[in-house]
Amino acid sequence: MKKNLLISLLLTITTLIFGQDITGDWNGALKVGGMQLRLVFHITKTDAGLTATMDSPDQGAKGIPMSKATFENQVLTVELDAAKIQYTGTLDNKEVVTGTFNQAGQSFPLNLTRKAIEKVEVKRPQEPVKPYPYYSEEVTFVNTKDSISLAGTLTLPKKEGKFPVVVLITGSGPQNRDEELMGHKPFLVLSDYLTRNGIGVLRFDDRGTFASKGNFAKATTNDFATDVESAVNYLKKRKEIDPKHIGLIGHSEGGIIAPIVAVNCKDVHFIVLMAGTAIPGSELLLLQQEAIGRASGMKEEELKVTADINSQIYKMVNEIQNTDTLKSQITKYLLTKSKELPDLKIPEGKTINDFIDMQLAQLMSPWMLNFIRYNPASMLAKVKCPVLAINGDKDLQVDSKINLPAIENALKKGGNKKYTVKELPGLNHLFQECKTGSPNEYAEIEQTMSPLALETITNWIKSVISQK
Repeated sequence: MKKNLLISLLLTITTLIFGQDITGDWNGALKVGGMQLRLVFHITKTDAGLTATMDSPDQGAKGIPMSKATFENQVLTVELDAAKIQYTGTLDNKEVVTGTFNQAGQSFPLNLTRKAIEKVEVKRPQEPVKPYPYYSEEVTFVNTKDSISLAGTLTLPKKEGKFPVVVLITGSGPQNRDEELMGHKPFLVLSDYLTRNGIGVLRFDDRGTFASKGNFAKATTNDFATDVESAVNYLKKRKEIDPKHIGLIGHSEGGIIAPIVAVNCKDVHFIVLMAGTAIPGSELLLLQQEAIGRASGMKEEELKVTADINSQIYKMVNEIQNTDTLKSQITKYLLTKSKELPDLKIPEGKTINDFIDMQLAQLMSPWMLNFIRYNPASMLAKVKCPVLAINGDKDLQVDSKINLPAIENALKKGGNKKYTVKELPGLNHLFQECKTGSPNEYAEIEQTMSPLALETITNWIKSVISQK
């Protein structure tokens, strides 16, 4: 009798543990670069098995359909192939899933619970608070070349009048109109400052993100340039815009896009390059990887090995145009290197083939192939309008000591004498006042954009406008 009772009790416990339902909402928060990023997985049971969607509330993304969802032996696995995301966690008897979030080779601990997670408010004293002392309008315009609708915000000093205006161009990666990253909204702060100083601003969501249509994943720098051209064409139709004073401000990759648009669109009368570049993408990536790696504490030997491998891969990208051949050659090269370098860092739980697939997924995207092969100097040499190029001297992503002289040389080569090149002391890639310039600091710094950067841009634009 006692034995049967024990068996019955064990069966009851087993049923409680292994009979748990995984469907419903599961909430977690990633800790990335000193900030919290909330994620929510919605798990649904269908006749064909489990399906899932993902929300990223702090990035304004909802209902992202996941490629795969399984729950076997108390292990939940959710994957999104397009973004190389995989979450794997184990459900315990306390309704907690303990696991790891992986994306493109990076791993972060992530535990999920049924309870919604409160948003952690971070101090961003520069962010403007409504009501604004100027006119603001939600707008849409069409890129007729690619037949996509783009959404943004137009701010003007007043509702009525005729004003100079700038289009803001975001950096690399899918970003919204505020260029939101690491808990900061640089373009919101910049547009607010400019508009308060008499300069209108149009900022818009990248194609395929937030309220803008289109496919971001298949787009290249040249495609994004056509989006900016569409923004300029839209502004020309607005009665409040002075057509002789339309300019562009591009940050990072935006500083590569701005010259392309300025050359192709004669209605652009000045451009500002914030941490722009005039060296080939392959060279920029190698410099960036070395600088950030060293700041992150990588040993010199590791830096050298990484640089050697990436240099060879970028060389292949530049020399081999056929995609299938390129993919095959890179695969062979990495397999060979994995045998020569047994200490090659492969993410936990992944095979060398998994590692190679992750590398290829990043390298073979249309954007990355174009970026590696592209030399911005060639287009900069064709720019005839006034140019302001600024760079922080602690920028580890775009080295000011290399890129500012390269920009100046390209402009000189093209005969452009209407330019200003400035290195801003103590500022990082986001133009924040910083200690080291490492991306790890971005989220921890309360300041979104240095007053020095804001004043430099605004004063230069005013000086250019006054000369017209």
